[in-house]
Amino acid sequence: MGWPSIIVGLILAVFILSSIPKLPSKSLRPVVAAAALVVLLIGVMLSSVRFVPADRVGIVTKNALGARLAPGKIIATDREMGVQADVLAPGWHFFYWPVIYSVDTDKLVEIREGSVGLVESVDGRPLAQGQVFADEVAPEEFDKMIRDAKHFLTTGGGQKGPQTGVLRPGTYRINTAVFKVTQVPRTDVASSTVAVLKSNVGGPPTLIVEGVADGMESIRLAKEGEKGVRTDVLAPGSYPINPQAYEVNMVSTATRVANYAGQARAGLEALGAITVKSSDGFSFPVDVRVAYQIQEKDAPKVVASLGGDNDKLQQLLTSRIRSIFRNNAEKVKALDYVQQRSRQETQSTQALKDEMTRYGVTVERVEIGEVGSEETLGALLKTQKDREIALQEQITFEEQQRAAEKEKELKRTVQEAEEERRLATASYEVKIAEQEKEQRIIAANAEAEAIRIKAEAEAKAYQMIAQQIGPANLAMIELLKIVGERGINITPRVFISGAQSGGGEGAGSLGGVSAAENAALIGTILDAMVAREEPVSSAASPR
Repeated sequence: MGWPSIIVGLILAVFILSSIPKLPSKSLRPVVAAAALVVLLIGVMLSSVRFVPADRVGIVTKNALGARLAPGKIIATDREMGVQADVLAPGWHFFYWPVIYSVDTDKLVEIREGSVGLVESVDGRPLAQGQVFADEVAPEEFDKMIRDAKHFLTTGGGQKGPQTGVLRPGTYRINTAVFKVTQVPRTDVASSTVAVLKSNVGGPPTLIVEGVADGMESIRLAKEGEKGVRTDVLAPGSYPINPQAYEVNMVSTATRVANYAGQARAGLEALGAITVKSSDGFSFPVDVRVAYQIQEKDAPKVVASLGGDNDKLQQLLTSRIRSIFRNNAEKVKALDYVQQRSRQETQSTQALKDEMTRYGVTVERVEIGEVGSEETLGALLKTQKDREIALQEQITFEEQQRAAEKEKELKRTVQEAEEERRLATASYEVKIAEQEKEQRIIAANAEAEAIRIKAEAEAKAYQMIAQQIGPANLAMIELLKIVGERGINITPRVFISGAQSGGGEGAGSLGGVSAAENAALIGTILDAMVAREEPVSSAASPR
């Protein structure tokens, strides 16, 4: 309560003492004087009481009855005179006499969501020569040191000046006489982006990256605890980073396209066409699109060599692509350049990859759009067009000639095949005829042989019969067989019809001779044959 309590107590004590002369009895005066002293003592006692509200912190300054601070020290940690490191928590506190102590209250430190608190200490171990920020400590230890200033200044070994760590969102009861807190936005890394930190804390970098930038044989990257561009990157997300201790460089990892053309296309900014000059003296513009990307692992190299994903990178890419295309064009004629677009794309892509890889930039592809214009290559292209037309006509004529030759050859082949087919058919027919001839000859021979055998058999049979009955009898028997088989009437034996002239009925004729005449003739012949019958030899006579 401080001085007001003493003043009130003193006033009350004086008021009580002023009533002593008016007392009716002198015996009461010591009692009243004692009461006045008690009131004064109560006032003095109450003056040592301090109250700290719940939303504030008590800052104590010792004004007397203490040792002086050591040279260079600002905050007392062992009851020296001066601002005390310890703070008063909310509530009632006693024995903080007004003359000896001064107690002030301050608001609690509140770090809003989406922000971080940057801390600067007014006391602590001095920074080393060239050191800008205090040494980095673990987040848990840093939080403990800031909440307990005495620990920070003693066993914690905190350094004076800007701190590397930050306070995360929350409410802190901090000795604001020791620590000055400033709120700044937290570090948010968007998608398709990484954050590369350039540390202002620590010793010199030790990781060497060979052959990166022009005029530099190598660059150095920093590990944790070292000063410089850090090798580790921050992926998309939110981070409590001290942007003063760590410079944050945002690097896009998305594929980007640089449009080197005279006009914008597909939402791409026009960066101007690349003008090249061919070996035969033609100067003409070339529209080029370059797709490139910075991969996460290469982002520190880009920051170390180019300072980040900035205009310097775009200027470098433009310089390299223009130089490569101009150098390639000087080696070929204009017409060959137009006709070898894919080859130029391949060569340029590889050359640009080799150049930009040194800086940590990955070139995905190089595409050539329009080559030349009507003004620069119109006459040349027209000549080429006429030449192509003539060449195509010549090719067409040659193709027609080849087609005619092929058709002629085809007809000749078809004709030869037809002739071969006919020859084959004739050959087969000859073979068939020969086989049929041989077949007929074999059949005739077989038939003749059969007739011969039959005739011989019949002859033998007739001979045997003739030997038994005589040739005449045998002839008569055979003749009678014929007569019987043909139904010839041989009775009467001799008959001559006189009535021939009328052509009577029943008188058939054959070649001018009637059937009756034939029968008579046959009968006569038989009689003659019987009359001439030779005697049967004794060998053939019947037994």
